[in-house]
Amino acid sequence: MIRKKITYLSLCFALSIGISSCDEYLDVNPDNRVELNDLDKAAQLLTNAYSVASPAFTDWMTDDFFYTFGTNIRPAHEDMFRWEDVVAGPDEQDSPDFYWYESYNAIAHANEVLTVLDDLPADSDEERAQKKAIEAEALLTRAYAHFMLVNMFGEHYNINGASSDEGVPYIKTPESEFLAQYERASVSRVYSLVEDDLLDGLDNLNESFFSGSGKYHFNRNAALAFASRFYLYKGDFIRSLQYSNELLGSNPEAYVRDFTSDEYQAAKSSITGYPQLFSSAEEPANLLLMRKISLVQRTDFAFGVDENFYSSLYGTNPFGATDERENPAFVKGLNALYPVRYESLFERSSLNSNTGLPYHIGVMFKGEEVLFNRIEANVYSGNLSAALADLQILTDRRYTGVADVTLTLDVLRSFYGAENEPSFTDQDILLNYLLFERRKEFVGQGLRWFDIKRYGMTVQHQFADGSTDVLSSDDPRKVLQIPQSAQDVGGLEDNPR
Repeated sequence: MIRKKITYLSLCFALSIGISSCDEYLDVNPDNRVELNDLDKAAQLLTNAYSVASPAFTDWMTDDFFYTFGTNIRPAHEDMFRWEDVVAGPDEQDSPDFYWYESYNAIAHANEVLTVLDDLPADSDEERAQKKAIEAEALLTRAYAHFMLVNMFGEHYNINGASSDEGVPYIKTPESEFLAQYERASVSRVYSLVEDDLLDGLDNLNESFFSGSGKYHFNRNAALAFASRFYLYKGDFIRSLQYSNELLGSNPEAYVRDFTSDEYQAAKSSITGYPQLFSSAEEPANLLLMRKISLVQRTDFAFGVDENFYSSLYGTNPFGATDERENPAFVKGLNALYPVRYESLFERSSLNSNTGLPYHIGVMFKGEEVLFNRIEANVYSGNLSAALADLQILTDRRYTGVADVTLTLDVLRSFYGAENEPSFTDQDILLNYLLFERRKEFVGQGLRWFDIKRYGMTVQHQFADGSTDVLSSDDPRKVLQIPQSAQDVGGLEDNPR
């Protein structure tokens, strides 16, 4: 993979790529810039349209993570735990600024490829098909980056109020003006533009040009999973179901990893083998893999899940069974645990160097998420038996140790102590249970924060000195602050506090 930094100007956007040759100086590019003069180079540059910033840092702001003693906690990371605005600059890993910068850097690469594609020669049917495939992938990466940005730096999409909520700039062309000024599009406008790119990309996607499994690219299954999430967040349950069903088909079990299997049980004894199995391109549940420069997988950095809460979370279920998601877990600091999901990897700055970048392989779209999306959409659509059937698929692959793990509404009513509570409807029961299972399924993987925003959940954190703070249901701090550089240079308005 090419990892080529692009100069960024305003907004910490990496939006200017030089591609022309220097005809007047021996036809040589003195700064070694990329000259996009054929389709293979365009496809190669497009590998940089996948951001290296992990969304998993958002979990530090959720109700899953606690102040952790005995780890290295950087000031920016503590600010996030306190829901304070972070002024860290674009190089502070696992911060809003880093995510903003790297996302727009990825968008810049996608836009540059899209801009030059029309001028690249394609003389054969295969080359024309390749050009279409590159365009589709670029549109999908651009849509995904903007979608994640607007859900971090804007309010959650709301049909009634989204038109007036400030979102993020939607950038569709390479930057050509020094210190350009930008405007934040509304959340609804960003969603509309994401939808256009997503559907165009999905229509023209062609996996035949991907090497290997293709899971480090937006393959069709990954694009369907993206559509499933996009329409769920938008509140369009019919279309979320449409794309979820297209992926899961008649055999949804194939897209839900089986933690009760011999393979996963055997891997529990290895803290490297288990995450390798979990994030493997051969795992059918993994739909899109991305390399993420991050510290979240490190046991000596930042925050974890309090060990008592961790045991309680995974020890609670309707059956008195063993939840196979609980172990293995890393010990983190003096009081926390962290489920083993990511392998802690390190890229040395040179062959003999002890410095470099920590990273992990992130699973950005999973079959399990699509199953949960379908369950949620079915609950809201009144298809409760279908939702219950999908929850059973998950249950069979997560719980062991008892003879019967059959889910019924009566079992769930008993679990919530609501046998004689008709005001607690069957829909309420299923919705609460699916959010509980989502919480357990995705701890530390960067999805809980968006559930907290979508459902207006309240979060309380206790800090090192014993003091506490509460993030209320409509707290403006749930919308991450626009980076200071984007305000100062790019002219963007800040988010209210």
